[in-house]
Amino acid sequence: MTWGALKVREYCVQEKIKMGLLGSSSSSSSLVAIILVLNVVVVCNGGKTSTFVRKVEKTPDMPLDSDVFRIPPGYNAPQQVHITQGDHVGKAVIVSWVTVNELGSNTVIYWSENGKEKKQAEGKVTTYKFYNYTSGFIHHTTIRNLKFNTKYYYVVGIGHTPRQFWFITPPEVGPDVPYTFGLIGDLGQSFDSNRTLTHYELNPQKGKTVLFVGDLSYADNYPNHDNVRWDTWGRFVERSVAYQPWIWTAGNHELDFAPEIGETKPFKPYTKRYHVPYKASNSTAPFWYSIKRASAYIIVLASYSAYGKYTPQYKWLEQELPKVNRTETPWLIVLMHSPGIIATTIIIWRGKP
Repeated sequence: MTWGALKVREYCVQEKIKMGLLGSSSSSSSLVAIILVLNVVVVCNGGKTSTFVRKVEKTPDMPLDSDVFRIPPGYNAPQQVHITQGDHVGKAVIVSWVTVNELGSNTVIYWSENGKEKKQAEGKVTTYKFYNYTSGFIHHTTIRNLKFNTKYYYVVGIGHTPRQFWFITPPEVGPDVPYTFGLIGDLGQSFDSNRTLTHYELNPQKGKTVLFVGDLSYADNYPNHDNVRWDTWGRFVERSVAYQPWIWTAGNHELDFAPEIGETKPFKPYTKRYHVPYKASNSTAPFWYSIKRASAYIIVLASYSAYGKYTPQYKWLEQELPKVNRTETPWLIVLMHSPGIIATTIIIWRGKP
């Protein structure tokens, strides 16, 4: 998207999801679908929406030596640490990180705040090349069978330079469970990107999970899609995404389709770096999937994958929508980067039953 009106850097909407605010009748206004897209913010009755709006103007990206891009000290120290939900209901977490000196350990050691037993999970590692860039070792490990509503500590980098982080699992899925989501899209790595992330971190509503509606690093804005900017972006957002899950949606800036330099596989850097639990919802691709979290049923769709009738995404969605049980998850949230039809540069859609 352009730097004009479509370049909406942040929604940062803090939505208290609580069924009691809307009433108990399943046939009333509780039947609300929130469509979250690049240039859309849906405001539902009973919630709280940030009034913060960033100025629409082009701002320079932060230089490579910015402190927010700093590489953590220590030999083979894990960097770009990030987590996302690892199953359909919130009892698993995917932990991802990058090592650059050598492969190192794929192990994650974790324990609950009040527990004495330390457990460990083993993951997998991958690498990729993009034009003249070669990635570090990208690790993905899934921690399973976690308890709901529990704080866990975890350590990565075993054997070299261990680093410790923490996260809190969501409450058990149910209709009367309050939960706060933050919404961010088109983040990039400009000076305004840093202001946006700081604004989210300082928001008094205290988001517990970010719903990210696409366009992560904007590495494709650089010559030859400079994938170093995927690394800098990963280090930049680590301060948030290592501690709370970000639910990923692919945008146009994740395509990285560049046949002029021999790169003809779309979404290569994105899919190598950011794993999602798409198989848990019987999806055939990581660009469309669903999860449950607290009282919300979240469906992620792909604006830049085929979605017409008879396509895999269309067929999956047809089978997925009947699974939404409003007595269990009264909130239906649909994430996509762009609306299917764009009539003007700015469109405001409102979710309807």
